[in-house]
Amino acid sequence: MYKQIIVKKPSNSFVNGLTTVNLGKPNIEKVLEQHNDYVEAMKKAGVSVKVLERDENYPDSTFVEDPAVVTERFALITHPGAETRKGETIAIHHALQEFRDIFYTIEAPGTVEGGDVLQIDDHFYIGLSNRTNELGANQFKAIMEDEGYNVTIVKLKEFFHLKTGITYLGDRRVIAAGEFIDHPDFKEYEQITVPSEEEYAANCLRVNDVVIMPKGYPITKEKIESVGYKTIEVEMSEFRKQDGGLSCLSLRF
Repeated sequence: MYKQIIVKKPSNSFVNGLTTVNLGKPNIEKVLEQHNDYVEAMKKAGVSVKVLERDENYPDSTFVEDPAVVTERFALITHPGAETRKGETIAIHHALQEFRDIFYTIEAPGTVEGGDVLQIDDHFYIGLSNRTNELGANQFKAIMEDEGYNVTIVKLKEFFHLKTGITYLGDRRVIAAGEFIDHPDFKEYEQITVPSEEEYAANCLRVNDVVIMPKGYPITKEKIESVGYKTIEVEMSEFRKQDGGLSCLSLRF
């Protein structure tokens, strides 16, 4: 159950942020509209929302999931893999001081981004990607294991971030796409599989009693609802242009 989320307003400079896809430039008016709809969906799901002001110096800073990982007792400030994003941790650290007293930090040359971190109960999975390196993953593992969590390091082959291709829905059930379908590290969980043409929908969010998912993926929506979950769809077209998914836009705890 989540009680609180943190989001950050998209900056006008968002259109110049990092991306690995060629889907065109985001329309800033649509970006702001879609972000507002995302916040409203979260409120409908029953969480309080803390909104951070935009920062034009960091085009990608609306993706607040990457600079931190928050547990019930403490927060871990990451060290983003992209040079242009490293400064984002300062504002996130400051915002989290309202909610947590204990902090850990990933130190260079280790890199970790929150999009590569998936928590399933007392078990963390951390992906090795272009943004999270082995040094960072090992630091993360040591910190979390000292705090009593189990940690599995997962080497990515295809996806940008770990949570690009797999989401925990609760009830020992995951939604998986691409390389994570029947992946041995997740064999203990029941799987909802996402067809290749709807791969983007694998990044969704179970928030209390609903699953918030990107709009326009009817096969995945039907599969999620067929096992008893209610869904809320949110348009994500402009964030997808910048490698962004649903989970990227909030820190949840």
